[in-house]
Amino acid sequence: MPIRLFSGARRPFSSLSEQEILALAISSEEDDARIYLAYADQLRTQYPQSAKVFEDMAEVEHTHRNMLIDMHRQRFGERIPLIRREHVRGFYERKPDWLRQNQSLEQIRDEAERMEETAARFYREAVAMTSDAATRKLLGDLAVAEEGHEDVARMLGDRHTPEDVKADEDETARRQFLLTYVQPGLAGLMDGSVSTLAPIFAAAFATQDTWQTFLIGLSASVGAGISMGFTEAAHDDGKLSGRGSPIRRGLASGIMTALGGLGHALPYLIPHFWTATAIAAVVVFVELWVIAFIQNRYMETPFLRAAFQVVLGGSLVLAAGILIGNG
Repeated sequence: MPIRLFSGARRPFSSLSEQEILALAISSEEDDARIYLAYADQLRTQYPQSAKVFEDMAEVEHTHRNMLIDMHRQRFGERIPLIRREHVRGFYERKPDWLRQNQSLEQIRDEAERMEETAARFYREAVAMTSDAATRKLLGDLAVAEEGHEDVARMLGDRHTPEDVKADEDETARRQFLLTYVQPGLAGLMDGSVSTLAPIFAAAFATQDTWQTFLIGLSASVGAGISMGFTEAAHDDGKLSGRGSPIRRGLASGIMTALGGLGHALPYLIPHFWTATAIAAVVVFVELWVIAFIQNRYMETPFLRAAFQVVLGGSLVLAAGILIGNG
């Protein structure tokens, strides 16, 4: 069974010999280079210039690896001990490939910065545990290099992603975020908030029973969320439309639909009918203005037009529910 499953079987960093420290540094540089190349592969289709940045950063990691191998060969010979991050207690770990897939461009950039920070911290600790002058110098130089990788990444970025290219890539990332999350989520929020108004308030005024009203609101919200989620996920696979993962779109739509309905169903957990109804009405008012704000902020719909459409439409549905409940 893999040693990483047992934290007690991991070795403390302080117990490593100088040869093992070099071996750990070599394997870590190899892993980081592979991660950067994986990022490059992931970005190549939509962000080809940023992909070149990560290819160059992987090349830098390969250079560090070769320097470490040369030092190991000089001091300890050809056989490098097998020791990796997961074998050392408290050592920083990298995410597996399946957790790095489908990250946004900004998330990848942030992750790369964290990788360099943790690598620099490792080399600083390693310097304190070595006595050989040449090894200390190499590890110290690598610590400085890792600390300066942000500058290296910036220089590589200036070469491969000048401001106009970077602006285009950022706009592509923003469009993808809108298509995958904002549009399905907004559609779900509008459907959940507006479509559940009539049944919830009709039930409230027809029964004046807050618990029964809550149950009706809960069932309507959850049912609408499941329906919207499956509908969005099955709508298209995102490959031709470029709208992204159907699972992510379905989750965004389904969750926001359920939340939109639950917002004005939850107040009916309050046993006093008129108090619950007043709070639910305030929640509806807030929900409708939030929808208008999102339309204006992300979909570039003029705020007054968005407010008129959403608030007027929601108010009509609310009035219909109240009239039906009082009928």
